[in-house]
Amino acid sequence: MGAWNDVTAADLARERFFADVPGRHRAVLALSARAIAVPDGHRFFEEGGTAERFWLVRSGTVALDLQVPGRGAVVVETLPAGSVVGWSWLFPPHRWRFGAVAVEPVTAYRFEGRRVRELCAEDPALGYDLALRFGAVMLDRLEATRVRVLDLYAHPQDVP
Repeated sequence: MGAWNDVTAADLARERFFADVPGRHRAVLALSARAIAVPDGHRFFEEGGTAERFWLVRSGTVALDLQVPGRGAVVVETLPAGSVVGWSWLFPPHRWRFGAVAVEPVTAYRFEGRRVRELCAEDPALGYDLALRFGAVMLDRLEATRVRVLDLYAHPQDVP
């Protein structure tokens, strides 16, 4: 893991999630980011815990899981490189809605949610842009969860 200043606006410009973000916004976001590497099995967060960060996966795979009564942790989506992990840092009460675990070694950019929220408060255009981007992430996760729950609770005669 490098120093806090090891992520640049140019690094973020190479990532699909941030590619069309204005350069000045990428520059300030880079100041809240750190490049990290974690082994497989690393738990990024637990459902219900305090949400203070988000990650942009550069390599590897992260599984999102949800605690289902009687079944334990159920994987609802597997996120590849290029995906954003975590949106709960943006919305009060800042509690994780899912859990997340690396299913293979992962490299990522980790962003400090509190600092990014401050940046959004200082620059409403940045806040609006990130709200739209993370809103799209939330919609994708909702759809993936809906499909997974339908799979889990389908009646055996309904499954082809």
